[in-house]
Amino acid sequence: MTAVHTTDAAVPTNSSAPRRAARGGAPRRRGSRFDRSLPYLLLAPALIGILWLIGWPVLSLLVTSFRRLNLRELTRGEVVWRGLDNYTEILGNPDFWSITVRTVVFTVVVVGVSVLAGLLIALLMRQISPVVRIVLQVAMLLAWAMPLLAATTVYQWIFDQQYGILNKTLVGLGFDSFAGFSWFTTGTSTLAVVGLLIVWQAIPFLAFSLYAGAIGIPRDQYEAASIDGASAWQTFRSVTWPELRPLLLMVTFLSMLWDFKVFAQIWAVKKGGPDGGSTTLPVYQYLEGISKSHFGVAAAVSVVMMVLLGLLTFQYLRRLLRQEGTL
Repeated sequence: MTAVHTTDAAVPTNSSAPRRAARGGAPRRRGSRFDRSLPYLLLAPALIGILWLIGWPVLSLLVTSFRRLNLRELTRGEVVWRGLDNYTEILGNPDFWSITVRTVVFTVVVVGVSVLAGLLIALLMRQISPVVRIVLQVAMLLAWAMPLLAATTVYQWIFDQQYGILNKTLVGLGFDSFAGFSWFTTGTSTLAVVGLLIVWQAIPFLAFSLYAGAIGIPRDQYEAASIDGASAWQTFRSVTWPELRPLLLMVTFLSMLWDFKVFAQIWAVKKGGPDGGSTTLPVYQYLEGISKSHFGVAAAVSVVMMVLLGLLTFQYLRRLLRQEGTL
């Protein structure tokens, strides 16, 4: 093989472009200001569209929260500004704070139970045989595909006072006190039934998401733990938990955002009753805005909900950025 030597001596010294070509690099051309701005100009329509679709409703909501917008002002097209009076009205109402606490507690309990159940099912699917796993996944897919109001109606039938299968089953097992027992006499029991329904609906998404993360854990880590003689709990704590923790944090955050805004199930079951005992913030907002036509007050409730969810999002992003910084 004959070696080929290329030297700069073959390139004229008064020409820079051929010199770069001789070095094997493409000649660079410094773009104009228009060329540098072109990517941003191309992105501008999409950015404006996103800001319009997302930002305009939020801005309209904020403006409405400072107005007195009842049915009279709405039909006459009057603009009456109230300043912070809508916020003063709702924040000075003791019922608002009890509803807020009830909403937060309900969200925390439902999310905690649903995430724990989804995690257990995800870990279970790693251990069972493929046939049983497929049957379980099909069952969860059917539950996931069931329409929201249809599932709510089925739960109302299950917990029906006279004809519900749950009362009949309990009576058949010897618990005669459940004959004609009503599960919707108090707000707590009503929210317990609604919470069970929401957990049932949330499990498929959580189980599939966490199962996707669980099957991504390398097998050799479990084999190493087995060689070290680790117990099942030690294996979970040292192998499974560190690998699933970021995904678990993400699905927990998404579930809290979702369950905090639950409205349809609560409204379909008891419309926030009895006596407002199952009223949460979304139901309270609906009652103020649609039932009473106090759209300004309802907008102020929505802004307070946005602030609460914004604080939750800020904490999640802060934790996420801290994790990214440790990588």
